[in-house]
Amino acid sequence: MRAARYYGKEDIRIEDVEVEKCGEGQVRVAPSYVGICGTDLHEYLGGPTFAPTKPHPITHDTIPITLGHEFSGIISEVGPGVASLTPGQHVVVQPTLYCGTCSACTSGVENVCYKGGFVGLSGGGGGLSDSVVVPKRAILKLPDGIPLDVGALVEPLSVAWHAISAAPLTQDSTVLVLGGGPIGLAVVQCLVALKTKKIIMSEVSKSRQRFAREFGAHHVLDPKTYNLVAISKELSGSDGPDVVFDCAGVPASITTACQAVRARGTVVNVAIWEREVLFQPNILVFKEAKYTAVLGYQRKDFQAVIDHLADGSLKPEKMITSKIKLESLVEGGIKALINDKESHVKILVEVGVGGK
Repeated sequence: MRAARYYGKEDIRIEDVEVEKCGEGQVRVAPSYVGICGTDLHEYLGGPTFAPTKPHPITHDTIPITLGHEFSGIISEVGPGVASLTPGQHVVVQPTLYCGTCSACTSGVENVCYKGGFVGLSGGGGGLSDSVVVPKRAILKLPDGIPLDVGALVEPLSVAWHAISAAPLTQDSTVLVLGGGPIGLAVVQCLVALKTKKIIMSEVSKSRQRFAREFGAHHVLDPKTYNLVAISKELSGSDGPDVVFDCAGVPASITTACQAVRARGTVVNVAIWEREVLFQPNILVFKEAKYTAVLGYQRKDFQAVIDHLADGSLKPEKMITSKIKLESLVEGGIKALINDKESHVKILVEVGVGGK
């Protein structure tokens, strides 16, 4: 079968690989649509980072590994012991890998498993292939009416849903979102689904400013033009936003987030940081504000996103800015996102048939 295999920096090859056996408690999925994630870009430009260079503790794989962790598909086979799923069902895959035995897992926070990883980044197959075998627990059914291309957006939307679930939000909250990349824009959409009173987006890119408005942000500000701390306080009608989501992950954003948030407000770090930064905790100490961090998602986040897609309160179709074939992954997908990110939010790779 075809698979997009990651060998290292700037080295992804579409190859023929053997089809994995579908064993006890497992499900075989034929991927339909796969989103290209910022993590995939980081791996291409400067990795391996997440991709294992020594045997991963759960998958036991090392590079080359098959990419693709944001995907929907159609069940093509179920292994022994799987009674509740049948071939032909449209599904999404939660790609979380976890051991189930470490203290994080036994405490119910398997998303931060000390041995964890992701299908499509840590071995164990990936969505950028004609077939992938995953545990039954990774499968969530798509309700009728949700197309498979939208299903491929469930994973990034679940990152956003997990983030907003970590904050003490109410419908009367004023929220500042720093960074209008795919996750920042997903956070905006999830806040809209909760009918959040006031959503402020900070973003430099003109095209992503436009996307933020289309997705429901009430105020969209260019941080190069506006004093974000001052204007977000003015827009909040108090001493600052109730919650600030840092989806940018740059030194300026952490400072802005901590300066802007109101007394006893909450800063939620969603970004993955590439390097250490200077940080003055007194910015938070002097107003007893909270700083919390989130990573990935849990099954309940996937289910919440699917439920909101089903009832129409989440409408993320406009996130899809291009669809390409698997053979065009590098030139039409990865390089397009690197060199022309102004034009794109999410590029989907159409892998299988039946992608309606």
